[in-house]
Amino acid sequence: MFKELNPDEVTTEWNDSYLFNSREDALEKLEALKKSSEEINETFRPEFERLSGSVLLDYLETEKDFSRSTDVLYIYAYTQFSKNVNDQFFISLLEGSQNLITEHKMASAFATVKLTSLKKEEWDRLFSEEPGLEVYRSYLEATYMRFVEHRPMNEAHAIYLADLENQRMKLETEAISKITNKVTMAGNITLESGEEFQVNSQSYNTLLSTDQSRENRKRCYDKRFYHLVNESDSMASLYSKKARLDDLIARELNYRDSYESSLYDLYLTEDQVDDMSTVFKKRKHVFEDYNEFRRKKLGLEMLRPYDLMLQLTDQPGKNYTYSDALQEVQKSYSGMDSRFNEIFLEMATGKFIDVYPDPEHGKQPGGYCYGLCALKAPALIFMNYNGIISDQKTLTHELGHGINFYLMGNSVDYLYCTGQIYEMEVPSTFNEELFVDYMVENSDKETAVAVLAQHIGEYQNYFTRQPMITEFEYKAHSLCAEKSSENGTVSGAELNVLWTALSKEYRSDSVEYYEEDSAEWTYINHIYLTNNYYTFNYAISKAITLALFKQYREAPEAFNKNYIDYLSAGSIMPPEEKLKKYFGIEINRQLFEDAMDIVELRIQELNELENG
Repeated sequence: MFKELNPDEVTTEWNDSYLFNSREDALEKLEALKKSSEEINETFRPEFERLSGSVLLDYLETEKDFSRSTDVLYIYAYTQFSKNVNDQFFISLLEGSQNLITEHKMASAFATVKLTSLKKEEWDRLFSEEPGLEVYRSYLEATYMRFVEHRPMNEAHAIYLADLENQRMKLETEAISKITNKVTMAGNITLESGEEFQVNSQSYNTLLSTDQSRENRKRCYDKRFYHLVNESDSMASLYSKKARLDDLIARELNYRDSYESSLYDLYLTEDQVDDMSTVFKKRKHVFEDYNEFRRKKLGLEMLRPYDLMLQLTDQPGKNYTYSDALQEVQKSYSGMDSRFNEIFLEMATGKFIDVYPDPEHGKQPGGYCYGLCALKAPALIFMNYNGIISDQKTLTHELGHGINFYLMGNSVDYLYCTGQIYEMEVPSTFNEELFVDYMVENSDKETAVAVLAQHIGEYQNYFTRQPMITEFEYKAHSLCAEKSSENGTVSGAELNVLWTALSKEYRSDSVEYYEEDSAEWTYINHIYLTNNYYTFNYAISKAITLALFKQYREAPEAFNKNYIDYLSAGSIMPPEEKLKKYFGIEINRQLFEDAMDIVELRIQELNELENG
């Protein structure tokens, strides 16, 4: 039975009172957790002097309870901050939550140092003393054992590193506020109709996607293009501070730099990422046929940057209501395991999705999903839904994350409710493929062409722009380090030059870009995250997704069983081992070549659809 969504039951705002009934309750929890952290330190510090298996098990269970509570508090603070980055209460609560995390890292530094320094024979003794530890073996291996060469030297060193991490969290919060309040607020333009139009994070994307007036699109694009250049010095100063901290922390832990540290955390090698970038640069010409299709469809002599987002329909401004979008997304799940639909219905009707944009009142741009595995509850999804085709894709993308989190939270221990970035992005990008296939098969020709064209444009983003951002981060970090050694700070102009030079290596030759250096890097949230080198994970994930989708098309029933098990498994095994176990997939050069082969087939499908 496939229970259909009742549009009258759809909710569009969060109700996170199940997290905390009031702001006061959240403050009380913050204070209680501070005391709990002190108690953990007082209780276990002396016991770790002669560590036994039973003591370690007790410590893990206690830490798990503390982590659950901290997770809920942080999610409450961050999600409400996202709703209004200018709300002083949540700015303060988020800072308090970040400080709590830092202070607890300091308070538990004795355990981190001890557990990362144990030899194999000591681990064997602990496991033999306490059979109950076996359930946590994979967690202990992933969190402590594999970092024996990359650990704090002593407790004082661990405390020092925790303080540096806290500084990075503060810079991330500052960057998000600046992006929301200044960088993406470009000012007003006058449209051809004489109407005054405010260019912000939401209106920019909407106009470039829907306005058939090329002059309006150019005015909007230009307004933001030059505004970003003006903001580049301010963001370069902030980024320079972050880059210095990134590499400092990495070197303190015996890595060459933060890039090596990030790859080690992800269980990836530099060769794998280099193979990915090499394949995507070498085969970027694949997208020339798509760009030629777009040029002809728009009736242009040459594509310009402000022509790349316009939806290829006779009515690009057509609005798809949120309820309609949900219903289309639900239908795309009809071939999946029934649990997909069950989780979807709970999220769509249970006040777990905050839907509409509100930049004028401080709602930050973009979208994300925060899992609530700590409560075994559906995830919280953050959206800025404007009703265009790409918003429907964003919706199903974030629902993919939500389904993944819910399955993990109700299948494995809380400590395993996580995964590496690229594997966590698989369910979201897989959902996109489901949605596109459904729309192509079940829409009129014009809509099918528009959806498939927009999707291929996103392939171009995944396989060119996202790896480029990572390469930009790497070279920007090097530039910041070079400037720092000379007692200087990198300028916005220098980062703009770097961004532009790299973009020329990745971007299409069939688009006439501006001669001036671009400052697009300034508004990319991901480069300011404490989690460095984030975006290339999207490319790896998409390549994995295309391999999975091929298996799904060939044998859906067998695939569904493996896929549910894969999504439910969390981090009970390393990511590549999990991929190989359930799907026989490896992350290597062939995976990326195969992905580009599928892109070529999609472009061929687009041309056949248009001509047929």
